[in-house]
Amino acid sequence: MYKRKIYNSLLNWKNTSNGRTALLIEGPRRVGKSTVVEEFAKNEYESFILIDFYTASPETKTLFDDLSDLNYIFLQLQLTYQVSLHERKSCIVFDEVQLCPKARQAIKALVKDGRYDYIETGSLISIRKNVQDILIPSEEKKIHMYPMDYEEFRWALGDDISVSILRQLYDERKPLGQAAFRKMLRDFRLYMLVGGMPQSVESYIATNDLRAVDDVKRDILNLYEDDFRKIDQTGKISALFDAIPAQLMGNTSRYQVSSVLNGSRADEILEQISELRDSGTVLVAYHANDPGPGMAQNKDLTRFKLFTADTGLFVTLAFKDRDFTENDIYFKLLNGKLGANLGYIYENVVAQTLAANGHELYYHTFLNEKSRHNYEVDFLISEKSKISVIEVKSSGYKTHSSIDAFSSKFSSRILHEILLYTKDYQKDGAIECMPIMWAQFI
Repeated sequence: MYKRKIYNSLLNWKNTSNGRTALLIEGPRRVGKSTVVEEFAKNEYESFILIDFYTASPETKTLFDDLSDLNYIFLQLQLTYQVSLHERKSCIVFDEVQLCPKARQAIKALVKDGRYDYIETGSLISIRKNVQDILIPSEEKKIHMYPMDYEEFRWALGDDISVSILRQLYDERKPLGQAAFRKMLRDFRLYMLVGGMPQSVESYIATNDLRAVDDVKRDILNLYEDDFRKIDQTGKISALFDAIPAQLMGNTSRYQVSSVLNGSRADEILEQISELRDSGTVLVAYHANDPGPGMAQNKDLTRFKLFTADTGLFVTLAFKDRDFTENDIYFKLLNGKLGANLGYIYENVVAQTLAANGHELYYHTFLNEKSRHNYEVDFLISEKSKISVIEVKSSGYKTHSSIDAFSSKFSSRILHEILLYTKDYQKDGAIECMPIMWAQFI
């Protein structure tokens, strides 16, 4: 198993909850939920039972229809899985819990009983459709699992040093130096191509072949498409997902719903956007109508941008209608030859990184009254009682007209002005020009 940071979150839950809550790990399919939970249960308990509801027998599933005799349920589980459970020293894992809603509902009674710990995993794209007739337990603590971040990716490749060095340089605000910068930028570009889905990373390590990695990512995207069709037979969710790269490439100030779903408006597909967001497959950046620390209260639900939760999948999605041999994006990105119209890939990796660090995603567009020019800042994040404004450049140019105009208009609200780009660290007045690899520390 690859080292994942969420393991420490599981350990903290176990040590602080002491059986008073169950843990639900949400996240997209194939992000590694089942793997990390099984490893955790194996390491941190004397024994555990893992019930995979995808393969569990009908008899096992029906155990949770009647909770009047928990002793009987525990006895049957121990016999079925040939595992002895020990009070306060064992864990029961409900894997793919969305496939057995009654088991999720049973969490309330099971936690109250208190004999064992309970961990659930589920893909929200299915969970929401399967809970209409059950009581959602308030005893659940929820954790969202994201694809592997850049540091986890480097760990998987056997590199425990690079990100620590980057962190030190970020803290000290020092440049890397020409040779080190070139290597680390190339390493980061490799992460953008492979992505953070464990299967993609495993394929890269095993084959050192980006074509093999691309095949794995296409399989994951096909799995997502199958899921989308299950919950939305109209095809709207699939169409919205598939159009993400084209929408970002169009460099518009919002996702143009009408160009994807003919005749539809953004306010008519809010449910589909909610479904996509809950699936964990996409990230939504909403327009902040009044940029400030309270952006959640004034976001515009009808003005948004969509990103994929994994940039590796984004690259494959953008060119999935081509055979790999016709897809020169891998060569161009790895060697720093991206054209200006492909800069949206960098914007997606920043969105992914900020979201994994716990930031809600917001952006802002505005009209300069004097010049009558429209400006857009890519990301706004709340920090303390102010906001930090972030602009992303796929090149080394340090022009930042959007930040300049935004700062002129909202100077009293700004804590940091940050330009993320493909050059080494430097200051340009109040603006900090940071290498794209530093996004993970913001």
